Amino acid sequence: MKKFSQLIQECLERVNEIFPWDLEEMLKQDDKPLLIDVREPDEFKAMHIYNSINVPRGILETSCEYDFDDTIPELVEARKKDVVVICRSGNRSIFAADVMQQMGYEKVVSLKTGLRGWNDSELPLINDKYEDIDIDDADEFFAPKLRPEQLSPK
Repeated sequence: MKKFSQLIQECLERVNEIFPWDLEEMLKQDDKPLLIDVREPDEFKAMHIYNSINVPRGILETSCEYDFDDTIPELVEARKKDVVVICRSGNRSIFAADVMQQMGYEKVVSLKTGLRGWNDSELPLINDKYEDIDIDDADEFFAPKLRPEQLSPK
């Protein structure tokens, strides 16, 4: 049996990561990358990077192909384009980028540290109403909220 951290490490052997400041530079270019946020819809509505597309991890594969209810044409047609996959901490995005590579995406990377790192770098986040999110509010939103029963037994 493999642990979550082992699965992440295996994907990291195949997936490239970029830091928030790398993405900030990419977003200044004329040919901007496609930003895919694989968090759940409620997480995305609360805060995300401007111009990112919400493609929850659970429907990623069918969003990447035609002929499905979840098909996102812009994503299907981005197999040769720069694609940056984003999540809260940089873990779900690693899995998503790995799958996308297997599906033929040639220039897909994961945002290392995710939106937590983006916020730590004091880069802008917006909500679903295009309102700016306060850095402290984002810190609170991204803070772990583990319940006692979620912790490893002693």
